Amino acid sequence: MASNNVGENYKFETKKFSLPVDTENKATIFPLFSIEKPHMVAFHLSWFQYFTCFLSTFAAPPLLPIIRDNLNLTASDIGNAGIASVSGAIFARLALGFACDMTGPRLASAVTCLLTVPAVYLSAMASTPVSYFLMRFFTGFSLATFVSTQYWMSCMFSPRVVGIANGQSGGWGNLGGGVANLVMPLLYSLILKCTGPETAFTAWRIAFFIPAFFQMFSTFAVMLLGQDLPDGNFLRLQKSGEMHKDNAKKVIYHAVTNYRSYITAIGYGFCFGVELAVTNVIVFYFYDRFNLNLNLAGIVGALFGLVNIFSRSCGGLFSDFMAKKYGMRGRLWGWWGVQTLSGVMCIIMGRLDTLSGTIAVMLIFCFLVQASEGLTFGVVPFVSRRSLGLVSGISGAGGNAGAVICQAIFFRGSQFKIEDGITYMGIIIIVTTLSLASIYFPQWGGMLVGPKKGVTEEDYYMKEWDADEQAKGLHKVSMKFAEGSRNERSSTAKHYVSEEDGSTRRGTRPANV
Repeated sequence: MASNNVGENYKFETKKFSLPVDTENKATIFPLFSIEKPHMVAFHLSWFQYFTCFLSTFAAPPLLPIIRDNLNLTASDIGNAGIASVSGAIFARLALGFACDMTGPRLASAVTCLLTVPAVYLSAMASTPVSYFLMRFFTGFSLATFVSTQYWMSCMFSPRVVGIANGQSGGWGNLGGGVANLVMPLLYSLILKCTGPETAFTAWRIAFFIPAFFQMFSTFAVMLLGQDLPDGNFLRLQKSGEMHKDNAKKVIYHAVTNYRSYITAIGYGFCFGVELAVTNVIVFYFYDRFNLNLNLAGIVGALFGLVNIFSRSCGGLFSDFMAKKYGMRGRLWGWWGVQTLSGVMCIIMGRLDTLSGTIAVMLIFCFLVQASEGLTFGVVPFVSRRSLGLVSGISGAGGNAGAVICQAIFFRGSQFKIEDGITYMGIIIIVTTLSLASIYFPQWGGMLVGPKKGVTEEDYYMKEWDADEQAKGLHKVSMKFAEGSRNERSSTAKHYVSEEDGSTRRGTRPANV
């Protein structure tokens, strides 16, 4: 019978890495511009792949004035296609999260990416509102690769830097939306200049081959150069017996029965979901309301996405900072504060009617909403160790569900003017963000209540393994994670020592943030 001493120091194989690592061989630092294997190579592959998927999904909106005239699209057609572009990924993110838990992020993301490439190429053949709708729907499935990006970073980087790693990879991936708004109009103009004005309805079709090529290229790069874990790839480790192949039913059970999965999904729905909805309409908004030409509207709209260069990573960095000072409770308070402020700025943006004022407030708003995304995934990796992929999938799917809700209610057809939709959306952000107060970790506490006395990280993560699994030692990977996550305790928390089965355990007493 395996020992039940949860504080026992297990022995694991020590390997040499270029970066300093913890007991799980996860990097404890995050040198952004390094290309050291396997940690930083995984980072650069993951964000680039997600970037290409974002570029493909949002290649159409900046060209809408042209596509609209070519395909005779109505306002309802445009709104429905916008909903389609983000709705398919709801289920795709759930499936990809589960696939990450079972086969690893490398294979799961590459397959998803490769399966959606044909839809991007076929976008050039859209000839009716229905084919345009289908094109955007199937291309949007590629946004599921966000889940593999966050899962991969959580496998490669320790809890003390997982916030910045997740934030930076997601932020640079989301940058694809801003680049699409900037590049697609310019690319269209370049093609038009080379082929002549009579090819206006052909030039936009040719332009779609560029994002399709980059998405295909990123797929092969991930498969050829990537590695699932610091110790190797999932399938090889499982085949050699070095890694346990988990029980699919139990992975699903522990994800769907953890209420925190759904609260993080709600929170993410009204930060990332808001970003997706705004990305779908922002160029069209400036083009119609402020009478800008297509190229200029594209440049202004691109600013919304380009802020991702640093905004989402700032959110992740702020999450890690708050954790060092106040533990998990600091992460939650930081998330709530930043996302609530984003709602306030969203309301103000919708009320302004001057170009300069709208742009200025938009920049503040997009920084806050994107930073909130980084703050979200500063919390998600701690919800579950065993079902990390599916929990990430549920949270990520919440982002797309939020986009569908915002698009359907505020930006579909002519029910609301876009500026009014933006205002009402800001109110919804503020209200739904209040749900974060219900997230509670017994070992760390929540926004309003401190930790439960005597509960440790090992207690929380051990609950995901039954007695037979513990006897076989299958829980050891969770115990390593529990040890690494002790920094989620407040720096002012007092440690206590209790004797149990002859071992020393360390926990926290309630501490106010």
